[in-house]
Amino acid sequence: MRVLLVDDEKELVDALAERLSLRGIHADWATTCKDALNKLDTQKYDVALLDVKMPKLSGIELKKEMEKKAPDMKFIFLTGHGSEADFRAGSAEAGAEYYLVKPVGIDTLVAKMREVVREGGGRRA
Repeated sequence: MRVLLVDDEKELVDALAERLSLRGIHADWATTCKDALNKLDTQKYDVALLDVKMPKLSGIELKKEMEKKAPDMKFIFLTGHGSEADFRAGSAEAGAEYYLVKPVGIDTLVAKMREVVREGGGRRA
């Protein structure tokens, strides 16, 4: 499984990529939306983990741009803000069915990634 982690907190994505690598999952990361979109030009990913709140584009807006380049990629949103109800209300237009609240345990994250890839992801926008 190849994963793209996108979060403006470099320490978070760097640590997550390392922990995923220890579990046999190849993870690249980006700290800007532009970098994430550029990575899609040279690499195919099974799933992207997107932070909801980022500078310039939100994770939801980034998902829409990423789908243009990688329509088969699956998405999981990470949020450190608000409740499940708040997230669902704000993400309805993106078809975001999969989300995790930060901080997320690595075993929970790996299980959710495998579920998304196996089941074909959430609803499409």
